[in-house]
Amino acid sequence: MGRFGRKAQVVLGGTLLVLVGGGVGVTRFIAAGNRAEAADIASALQLEPGSSVADVGAGKGTFSIELARKVGPDGQVFATEIDEKLLKQIRRAATDASLHNVTVIEGGEADAGLPEACCDAVFLRGVYHHLTQPATTNASLFRALRPGGRLAIIDFPPSRWLSFFFPVRDVPANRGGHGVPAELVIEELTAAGFALDQRIDDWRNNRYCLVFRRGGARQHPR
Repeated sequence: MGRFGRKAQVVLGGTLLVLVGGGVGVTRFIAAGNRAEAADIASALQLEPGSSVADVGAGKGTFSIELARKVGPDGQVFATEIDEKLLKQIRRAATDASLHNVTVIEGGEADAGLPEACCDAVFLRGVYHHLTQPATTNASLFRALRPGGRLAIIDFPPSRWLSFFFPVRDVPANRGGHGVPAELVIEELTAAGFALDQRIDDWRNNRYCLVFRRGGARQHPR
């Protein structure tokens, strides 16, 4: 191999090391951010060892796994999704983490699918603006929470440009784009029997977090 060939190998090898190392660094950075946000969620919901919490629209189960560690073996995490592939990923993630306190549930389009009075706390992260029948879904969340239980909605204000590139299908027209106004979330959940307990407008990644408490009387969708 000539001198230039050896130099090309060195340059290519160095480039690959930088790309691989950079990828590992980004992965670690994201994982650290997820752990930190999971801690923020646990604090907002006042979770402690032995608590029961539901992650509605859990995606790949990233936050379900982190919170399962926080509530410990005496606690319980319910992770709901409507996509079978994601349900399998959550089960695999729980198995890989050797966690036995994660229950994976297939939810419905308008029902979280949670057992009645199963939870001390429930949260939806980046999910509420996708709800096609919010009144019905909110009633199912109300049923799943024990009296005095806490509900956290983490979402972002509507964006027209985001709607152009990533349209959200079949949601109510009053959303105003991809996202949902915090005031509208408060209005809808208040109608469902929840009381706003805390509003955090400077949540991570330009989102807001609304924390509600469940009242005592059961509500039904109008």
